Amino acid sequence: MTRRRHASGSPYESLLGFSRAVRVGDRVLVSGTAPIWPDGTCDPDPVAQARRCLEIVGEALDALGASLVDVVRTRTYLVDRRDQEAVGRVHGEVFGEVRPASTMVVVGGLLDPRWRVEMEAEAIVPAERSADAAPKDAEADG
Repeated sequence: MTRRRHASGSPYESLLGFSRAVRVGDRVLVSGTAPIWPDGTCDPDPVAQARRCLEIVGEALDALGASLVDVVRTRTYLVDRRDQEAVGRVHGEVFGEVRPASTMVVVGGLLDPRWRVEMEAEAIVPAERSADAAPKDAEADG
């Protein structure tokens, strides 16, 4: 089975040896995604951070022929439990109709102390789109 990878340009990808997202068959797995803007900045607001994480997740899914409506599982990591309602609302705005399986966990910290939230996603591309989905900007293995 072919494995396709998508890189977002994060400096952590080459340093830690991971891909932003990987597609194998009809499954697309998006790595933990931090709220970094292209210029390296990070908005301190957890709502803005959650929106940025989901924007990056959406771009990664799109690059591999999937979309946010194909998401079946999400994981959200928070450094402050008081952010759960605000971040949860953003998640609900994006996935309210999709309603994937979801977990929200409070952690002791993330790689960058500016990050208040990090998100992961898993998607399954429907069979009717899976064969036609020509991934954009992706590297293929084997």
